[in-house]
Amino acid sequence: MENHNSFICPICGNTDIHSIGYLNGKPYCRRCISFRGEEVEHKPSYPKKAPIHLEYELSPEQKELSDKLVENYKKGIDSLVFAVCGSGKTEICINIIKYTVECGEHVAFALPRRDVCIELYNRLKEIFNKNTLTCVYGGHTKVLYADIVVLTTHQLYRYKKYFSLIILDEIDAFPFKGDPILKAMFDQAVNGHYVMMSATPSNEVINFFSKEGKDTLRLETRFHRHPLPVPKILVNDNVSNFLTLIRYMRKYSKSNKPLFVFAPTIEECERLFRLVSLFVKGGNYVHSKRQNRKEIIEGFRCGLYKYLITTSVLERGVTVRDLQVIVYKFHSFVYDKGTLIQIAGRVGRKKDAPEGEVIFIGEKRTKEAELAVIEIQSSNASL
Repeated sequence: MENHNSFICPICGNTDIHSIGYLNGKPYCRRCISFRGEEVEHKPSYPKKAPIHLEYELSPEQKELSDKLVENYKKGIDSLVFAVCGSGKTEICINIIKYTVECGEHVAFALPRRDVCIELYNRLKEIFNKNTLTCVYGGHTKVLYADIVVLTTHQLYRYKKYFSLIILDEIDAFPFKGDPILKAMFDQAVNGHYVMMSATPSNEVINFFSKEGKDTLRLETRFHRHPLPVPKILVNDNVSNFLTLIRYMRKYSKSNKPLFVFAPTIEECERLFRLVSLFVKGGNYVHSKRQNRKEIIEGFRCGLYKYLITTSVLERGVTVRDLQVIVYKFHSFVYDKGTLIQIAGRVGRKKDAPEGEVIFIGEKRTKEAELAVIEIQSSNASL
């Protein structure tokens, strides 16, 4: 039997002897045993044209950051893009993707969640419509090679030392945040440099980029230069809060404004939908375990539903014109500052509909909610 003290997992880098098992006398890692499947071969890539099809111009602020990302990449400097919700982080990365592809190098755009991954893939497919793209996530791994690979962070294990550039968005989102296995697989997939992006990076990430001589690029304005919606915090007892929720839901329904109502857990999401549907018709609910979630969300986009009761599964990467947002029971421990800012950032993302309401309804004020409001007001002060 091999000496487990010298075993280093080739997938996640684990060396913890308590997480190492044996099969037929050979060591294996228990921590990442679920990450098994086809791994890519290192096939050569060749320079090719990557024309951009974009129906609008970048704002001066976006253009400045876009140019800086390319400059940093040429100099071998990793970048952190610290940009408010709705600032257009995807657009900021278009030119660095173009540059990497035209240099004949492998490029990836990675995100923690499948739903956001699919939405981004569809956007990039329109922008780079002369190049090949693939979207890789659990259950969708048939095509692993393309000029541009959009994938969930769980799929990075397939690409050991493969990508000259990885753009990693939503670095503070579950399940990537705080997961050493996913972080290790990201590190192993990089064969060059990377760009990390977030509207709410942790102090730990900010300090890391500062200490390691990497570059932090900030963008505190939305692309349309309208302010972020400042949440209203409403505090009362449970019964009064429910009546307040119904009042706002009826208001938005009457004015034909689409609405997300966020609930802290799957159980609360389903329970709340059963209750509110007695008073306000025309809605549905979604969470990570909901069947046909994709179809329900698409139905909401098309106006089939007036509102969705949802968990944090819709906190990121979703753009709906004229959307309003309510966070019900915002005092729950699942709603930290970053989550609340991301949720508020769903509102006012369209240039022709830059305003909307964000309502926090709960039984007590929390430090996290207060900090979220302060940070949003601070970003708006830069306008």
